[in-house]
Amino acid sequence: MKRVLFRIFYPVFGFLSLLWFLIRVIPKPSRATYPCMRATAPFAGSFLVWVSGLLGSTIFFKRAKRFRAESRILLSVFSFLIAFVLFTGTILQDSPPLRAVSFSTLEAPNQPIGQGQGIFPGRVVWIHDPEATDETCTNRVNDYWYQDDNANQEVVNRMVSKGLQALTGQSSDALAWDALFRYFNRNHGKGDVGYTSGEKIVIKINFNGVSMGPDKINTSPQVCYAILDQLIRVVGVSQSDIWIGDPNINFDTPHWNKCHSAFPNVHYWGKKTGQTPVVGTQTDVLFASDGGKKNKLPQPYIDASYLINIPVLKKHHRAGISLCAKNHFGSVTPFNSNGAFDWHYSLPCPDAGGNVTNGEYGVYRCFVDIMAHKDLGGKTLLYLVDGLWSSINWGHPPIKWRMSPFNNDWPNSLFFSQDPVAIESVGFDFLYHEFGPDHPTEGAYDPRDDHGPFPHYAGVDDYLHQAADATYRPSGFVYDPEKDGTPIPASLGVHEHWNNAEEKKYSRNLGLDKGIELVYIQGTSGVENRGSFSIKGFQLEQNYPNPFNPSTEIQYHLSETVRVALLICGIDGKPVRTLFSGTQQAGSYRFFWDGCLDSGAPAASGVYLCTLRIEKDGIFSQSSRKMVLTR
Repeated sequence: MKRVLFRIFYPVFGFLSLLWFLIRVIPKPSRATYPCMRATAPFAGSFLVWVSGLLGSTIFFKRAKRFRAESRILLSVFSFLIAFVLFTGTILQDSPPLRAVSFSTLEAPNQPIGQGQGIFPGRVVWIHDPEATDETCTNRVNDYWYQDDNANQEVVNRMVSKGLQALTGQSSDALAWDALFRYFNRNHGKGDVGYTSGEKIVIKINFNGVSMGPDKINTSPQVCYAILDQLIRVVGVSQSDIWIGDPNINFDTPHWNKCHSAFPNVHYWGKKTGQTPVVGTQTDVLFASDGGKKNKLPQPYIDASYLINIPVLKKHHRAGISLCAKNHFGSVTPFNSNGAFDWHYSLPCPDAGGNVTNGEYGVYRCFVDIMAHKDLGGKTLLYLVDGLWSSINWGHPPIKWRMSPFNNDWPNSLFFSQDPVAIESVGFDFLYHEFGPDHPTEGAYDPRDDHGPFPHYAGVDDYLHQAADATYRPSGFVYDPEKDGTPIPASLGVHEHWNNAEEKKYSRNLGLDKGIELVYIQGTSGVENRGSFSIKGFQLEQNYPNPFNPSTEIQYHLSETVRVALLICGIDGKPVRTLFSGTQQAGSYRFFWDGCLDSGAPAASGVYLCTLRIEKDGIFSQSSRKMVLTR
């Protein structure tokens, strides 16, 4: 109906678009670069083509009639054919043939909605190490992105290790995994228990680019290897209890050669020799809450206790971005003749081509169903976005990033979170600000729909609003992806946009006790702390109780003899109380803060930082926890 109405009123839309463009741009040509003008220009240009076609066909019809009256038959026929082609082309012209993009208008920065999830609610850990990849990689024959001389396995291993520890606030990989499993099991009614031998784990990766050629990126083999190594050698998961891959695609050869040689008994999805074919559920188990689609899932998803979701950091010509939620389109494709195409109807640009026909906010989004489904988002232990490389679309080559701190290098990043909304919100901000309409090569479209400012499409972040807060969902609409009569939770996580693309700070980084916390780790030898997490070898526990009044208990653990300063700081980082300063041996220590300043005066209500500073051989480390004093 939208398209029919658009065709009926197309001349009006086109004329008004042309008039608006001329009024705005002629007095000030630089306005042509504004997003609103970029959206208007295709309609205006299309209208000019449409008018030219009508005028041209009219002129040549008149000439054909005149030539016929003059008995100039050949010229009459020729003029008639030209008129017919022009008229037919005008009538059949798409609406519009030039791209009519509807751009989004984001809400103000640092306006969090929803409830943060995770040990540290809303925490997203971002590790960036330029040593992870070879900056000189050409991504051509014998020099492809996936080769070990282009992606350093040792550096990736360190990135994964530091990411897990920073996410959980633990001082070792084993403690980090135990914390993840215990948090998950407590929140799923299993009690305060870690991983139990025999429990199965599914690792969903992204192989969308496999069929497009070796230069197209997928989840990196080095990341796959690092996660398998962690699960098998650190957690103690049996290889036979792990399934990994993209269910609709054979486990790719570079990944197979790397992972299978080290872990031969893992189940690698595919139809090649030694790989495990995908078996689906006997009946549909995933239901679009608007009734538009239903689907089977791989049976191992149902049998597994946990799932790890590892997508690639990339934009997408239909969804705008393609991260953790979109990664599960690969979970349904084996059981549909059209792959995941039938699920596209709920995306902002379902037909691609830059025609954003579903850019409204507060309409049905299948990603919310996916994030909430008990065997998809409901079983996800860890979200890990692979940004060692990044792609411009669903199955395309990697591209270097312009923004700081990448500075025209590969992004060399990994993102970790327990919060499905927070990690996609952070990924959205990165993709939105890197790939705007002003990008020199990726902001403009090409005829094949390979390029464009896809994250800027209207409605791209609508699913994040709805997943974060039920008040943003369609009025009277209930998401129930299992079709069992049980609505999904009111909040699946927390959403907000950062303050700006230079500082990249979210609400918790700015001292608030809500929103997203982006913990930034620069490199894997040194650490820049934009959040707060335990330094390796030392552990500062969260104070208890928190919030508190009048006093709270603080505990920390030391792995060796060091100089220690235990400080209470204001949110600006300036100390207001010194609880201890001196040398301590390895062990566990406990202190109490009575809520008073060094002067003895009571501290005001508010957010404070409990900071543990460590010094050994002239090397300093620091860890902080947020505390809330309520008077």
